[in-house]
Amino acid sequence: MPKITLNGVTVDFPFQPYKCQEEYMTKVLECLQKKVNGVLESPTGTGKTLCLLCTTLAWREHLHDAISARKIAARAQGELFPDRALSSWGNAASDGDGDNTACYTDIPKIIYASRTHSQLTQVISELRNTSYRPRVCVLGSREQLCIHPEVKKQESNHMQIHLCRKKVASRSCHFYNNVEEKSLEQELAAPILDIEDLVKSGNRHKLCPYYLSRNLKQQADIIFMPYNYLLDAKSRRAHSIDLKGTVVIFDEAHNVEKMCEESASFDLTPHDVASGLDVIDQVLEEQTKVAQQGDLLLEFSADSSSSGLNMELEDIAKLKMILLRLEGAIDAVELPGDDNGVTKPGSYIFELFAEAQITFQTKGCILDSLDQIIQHLAGRAGLFTNTAGLQKLADIIQIVFSMDPAEGGPSSMVGPGVSQSYKVHIHPDTSHRRTAQRSDAWSTSAARKQGKVLSYWCFSPGHSMRELVRQGVRTLILTSGTLAPVSSFALEMQIPFPVCLENPHVIDKHQIWVGVVPKGPDGAQLSSAFDKRFSDTCLASLGKALGNIARVVPHGLLVFFPSYPVMEKSLEFWRAQDFARKLEALKPVFVEPRSKGGLSEVMDAYYSTVASPGASGAVFLAVCRGKVSEGLDFADTNGRGVIVTGLPYPPRMDPRVVLKMQFLDEMKGQGGARGQFLSGRDWYRQQASRAVNQAIGRVIRHRHDYGAVFLCDHRFSYADARAQLPSWVRPHVKVYDGFGHVIRDVAQFFRIAQKTAHRSTLSLLSEKRPLDEQRGGRKKIRLVSGQQEGPAASAQAGRAKLFMVAVKQALSQASFDTFARALQDYKGSDDFEALVACLHPLFAEDPKKHSLLQGFYQFVRPHHKQRFEEVCIQLTGQGCGYQPEHSLPQRQGAPPALDPSGRREFDPKLTLSQGAARQLDPGEHLNQGRPHLTSRPSSAGVSSSRPQEKSGAPRAERQGQPAVSAYLADARRALGSAGCSRLLAALTTYKRDDDFEKVVAVVAALTTERPEDLPLLQRFSMFVRPHHKQRFRQTCAALTGPPVPGTDTEPPGPWEGSPAVPPDPTHGAPGPGL
Repeated sequence: MPKITLNGVTVDFPFQPYKCQEEYMTKVLECLQKKVNGVLESPTGTGKTLCLLCTTLAWREHLHDAISARKIAARAQGELFPDRALSSWGNAASDGDGDNTACYTDIPKIIYASRTHSQLTQVISELRNTSYRPRVCVLGSREQLCIHPEVKKQESNHMQIHLCRKKVASRSCHFYNNVEEKSLEQELAAPILDIEDLVKSGNRHKLCPYYLSRNLKQQADIIFMPYNYLLDAKSRRAHSIDLKGTVVIFDEAHNVEKMCEESASFDLTPHDVASGLDVIDQVLEEQTKVAQQGDLLLEFSADSSSSGLNMELEDIAKLKMILLRLEGAIDAVELPGDDNGVTKPGSYIFELFAEAQITFQTKGCILDSLDQIIQHLAGRAGLFTNTAGLQKLADIIQIVFSMDPAEGGPSSMVGPGVSQSYKVHIHPDTSHRRTAQRSDAWSTSAARKQGKVLSYWCFSPGHSMRELVRQGVRTLILTSGTLAPVSSFALEMQIPFPVCLENPHVIDKHQIWVGVVPKGPDGAQLSSAFDKRFSDTCLASLGKALGNIARVVPHGLLVFFPSYPVMEKSLEFWRAQDFARKLEALKPVFVEPRSKGGLSEVMDAYYSTVASPGASGAVFLAVCRGKVSEGLDFADTNGRGVIVTGLPYPPRMDPRVVLKMQFLDEMKGQGGARGQFLSGRDWYRQQASRAVNQAIGRVIRHRHDYGAVFLCDHRFSYADARAQLPSWVRPHVKVYDGFGHVIRDVAQFFRIAQKTAHRSTLSLLSEKRPLDEQRGGRKKIRLVSGQQEGPAASAQAGRAKLFMVAVKQALSQASFDTFARALQDYKGSDDFEALVACLHPLFAEDPKKHSLLQGFYQFVRPHHKQRFEEVCIQLTGQGCGYQPEHSLPQRQGAPPALDPSGRREFDPKLTLSQGAARQLDPGEHLNQGRPHLTSRPSSAGVSSSRPQEKSGAPRAERQGQPAVSAYLADARRALGSAGCSRLLAALTTYKRDDDFEKVVAVVAALTTERPEDLPLLQRFSMFVRPHHKQRFRQTCAALTGPPVPGTDTEPPGPWEGSPAVPPDPTHGAPGPGL
């Protein structure tokens, strides 16, 4: 793997990095070396995850080496390095405050946080593809990691927690008991394990994955976790996360602002308080009965100690009184009659809780009592054991009193600071959950009247960020593909970010098209403004625009709406006005469900439809800020176009939005000329642009991807709206006056992009060819078929293509780029050791990829084949089928085996099953082996085919008949029945009209979609009439690159040397047709 030196640190990168990747890694190193924070934006597809991992781990290794040098130099008094200054070993060896890295244990741990575990699994997969092998730990919840059958079946996460604690305390969980004995075994501590791997290892070794991960955390160099584990003080304590001196990375950080605020906020509903009271009533009644039965008291005491409940009746009664007083204090707040609620300063929460005797002084006892009751009821089933209300109350108390007086000063001083970051909002409970979901047993307390919701909202993400800094974090790096505008994002966090970066994309200008579409095809203005979004004129124009765009965008098309109500209303209108039916006729339509449960089924159906042979693609209707707008992959054909139907502003009259804007305006006013806060209006606009940018990020997912972005709202034509777009998008934006020009330019864009993408794929595949063949000027892999020199070569090239497709499916895009570069480097350098070093992390560590390593044998040069066989046996336990003659140059090797007819045998690995072979046997199905497209005898009495065979003239036709049958069989296999039918229909039309442009358009559309289908385009030459041959060769060259002169030797077709044309396929030669 290439080694590059940046800022004095040598980074081992899987391939030669792009310029923007070097810039990104340089900024990461600047943050690490200067101990400062950074906000780094780099578009999706630029390999930021790989850059982050390689850079941070290289920096840790550099520190390790520098400390080693210091120790050696100190011990040898400089004799070992007389010519080398100590400072040359880097900052760790020469810092004035070098006590921070004076020993190996002082090397900072890396905490890598992302939004979800699925994203972290992708990150860990990328780590496996590097040369770095740090000690790794991934933290998860019991819901994800617990393998105890009884604990797993608990309905809620908090019940799993308490039942687990109960079993651990009583040593009744054998999985937990095994952890201490086995957690240090090499098999568990050494590999890079993700969440799924941890669970598999736990099941295999019969030990608890949850506590295993906690044990591994102590010795880990890099710790992976969802970022709510960091931002939520309660979760930090629960997982014993020590942040002092660590480097914290927030990947996908565009969600951090929202997460910071939500982790420090809550809404306490009447249902929460009432359900808590009912559970306490149950426990109180149960304890009272036991206390009254004096003869059973001793037995109950023994039971209570084992269950974790050790409370006096008086303490349980006090807890009930606290909840009743809290409910009364909330109900006593006067509300205006307009159902809007009242807003009070953040410090009011302490007054309200003080009325219920919940204070800094009493919180410890209250939390301990709540915890004991919840744990006592853990594992029980039944209506009254739903402890979610009590758990929520415990969480709320921890949020309100998160800052201890010892840390934040006296409680009287906590109020003003909290008052600035928080607001208390009390409003009527408008939910119908209490009446809809409760049974009669719940009809107590607050259920008899409309209650009030107590909301405690944090409006400063800086509150959580400053807390991380107070915990002693050394460096904080926030990174994402969509942080623009970066300057305002840094302002929101309220901590200094000296290092900022807005990276360009690695794609070229021909890979992205961005257009502002202010008007529809009918000239009506497109707008998602509140007063226009539901007008018939606007919805009709948008429907027409969507239909026209779906015609020119190939494959998958994503359509993003500002909200679920807007999407549902638009779809309802389009169905009523027949727009939906017309769109369905072009591409099947899929809709993002509101619930998370049905999403995976809809996504699978969408992916399958887009990928199905001969399909025209599909349309996916989704929502900005929804589940589809981030985290899901729409690479390549899954997302060739993105339509944004409006600016998704937050609901303007929502109390939380109103208060957030007021808060920011207040802070900006207090900040004076320093301007350290956004204004409320700026924040409001930024929320919309961030959601748009996240949707745009779905279209380009890697270096070779391409796609179009349609901004269908006239407000995008304003300069200030376009200024909020990502920096890599802005240079490509074009504002259109007329809709017709949009369609024209997009069609041209996709024509160019598809040609370029095919050339890129072919040049990538051609890198495996020998140097002497490359010098011949051939720039593509040409697969020829028929009864010529080509069967063995065709089989070999076919294997190569199948192998490359399999590799691309198995590896991430970054890993595939690494693989492709390794092929290219091997071709140029003939360095076998470097090749094996690159292939090892890609294929050897995952048993599922061992077959790919063995399949790579076909690319290894003859003089290396025996060594590669030995490597395969060493790494996978199996060889590659090496034979001594494989080590000979191709001309000296043993000739391929011949079948009884004298033809070379086809590779058995690529033969079809017997059933499939019968389906494609031209002797059985394709007109019993006779060509479908031969000339019919003319009425003038042209002799039949048999007399012609005796003459020498029609030799081409005799050779062409089997070639035509083979071609049609291959076409049906590659394109499917529908595609093959379209091909035959195009041939029939060509016979009748002699319209070359029309037939080539159809054939090119069918055969250039996938690289492996390109040979069908090249072999189609057999059907091209002589006066069109030259144009066809030029077309093929434009789409796939020119062939080597003199190698265009496809079998002559039925038209070669003859003006004969194919008949209508339905009137072919005698015998059964298709």
